[in-house]
Amino acid sequence: MKIFAVIPTYNEAENIEGLATKILDHGIKDLSILVVDDNSPDGTGDIVERLSKTDGRVILLRRYKRKGRGTAGIDGFKHALHCGADYIIEMDGDFSHDPKYIPVFIGAIKDCDVVLGSRFVRGGRDVGRGLKRKIITKLAGMYVRGLLKINIKDVSSGYRCFKRQVFEKIDLDNMVSGGPSIVLEKLYKAISKGFKIKEIPIVFTDRKQGKTKLDYVTLLETFVMVLRLRKMKRSGLL
Repeated sequence: MKIFAVIPTYNEAENIEGLATKILDHGIKDLSILVVDDNSPDGTGDIVERLSKTDGRVILLRRYKRKGRGTAGIDGFKHALHCGADYIIEMDGDFSHDPKYIPVFIGAIKDCDVVLGSRFVRGGRDVGRGLKRKIITKLAGMYVRGLLKINIKDVSSGYRCFKRQVFEKIDLDNMVSGGPSIVLEKLYKAISKGFKIKEIPIVFTDRKQGKTKLDYVTLLETFVMVLRLRKMKRSGLL
């Protein structure tokens, strides 16, 4: 059973080595870390390359042309599938997604197709973010659930574990989003294909080092993506 933790990065030099160390400290058999770096000017890729030379479980996929959270994730998933991954964990590189949940994800995935780390189920929390961002997240969730008619409490969570069959079915070559809204697109397409989603509680902690990538452009992109996905569903394209 091969497990890949796919981590898209851009300017995470302050976090990536510590994060990789924490993941590997779990000692999970057959787990590899695949960092997909968009040629970060702060040297994130160089750090990962150095780690990979001393530990074969760390892999660097450095991208020079394409940029963005969405396409980075897709390239990472394709590479993991090519390497024979049975399970693929998607997570951020800024410590907002605590590696301590990885063993929980691996245990839970046996009974479903996608495990989603949720802030909004019993036991989950959202820590370190301001009231304004929390309100925006809540309202965005209501908008997504209402228009797409899905019963997922944390629709914007980017901390998930997938069985390889999910990515084989939803067609990674036919993704619409190139940015952060890819998180929602993958989730909705998995639901539309009939895959079983399970939410487990996590504590999401806002980044302590580095600069957040979330902005109002990202929020607008997500709102537009909801409309596109609803239209695709009604047109029988999902």
